[in-house]
Amino acid sequence: KVDVLLGLQWGDEGKGKVVDVFDSELDVITRFQGGPNAGHTLEFNGEKYVLLHPSGIFQGGKVNVIGNGVVLDPLLFQQEAEALAASGH
Repeated sequence: KVDVLLGLQWGDEGKGKVVDVFDSELDVITRFQGGPNAGHTLEFNGEKYVLLHPSGIFQGGKVNVIGNGVVLDPLLFQQEAEALAASGH
C-alpha cells in the first residue's frame, strides 16, 4: 500500500503539518521536490522547526528519503542537520 500527499499548489499552508499527522503510520517519508526555500515548518512543544529534511525525522524508526527532485544547498542542509542533532533529533 502506498499513500501519497501532493499539494500541487500548496506552499506553507500546511503540507508538512499534514504529513506529520500521517507519518506515524508510515514506514517511509519522502521529500521529492522543492528547493532550500521550500521547507516544511513544524512546531513541537513551543519549538519551531523549518525543515529541508523530511518531517518524518521526528518519528523514530522511519526511513526518510530526499528525492532527486529536491534542490539542496549543502551548507544550509548541514547547518539544519547540526541544529537538529543539537536539539536531540
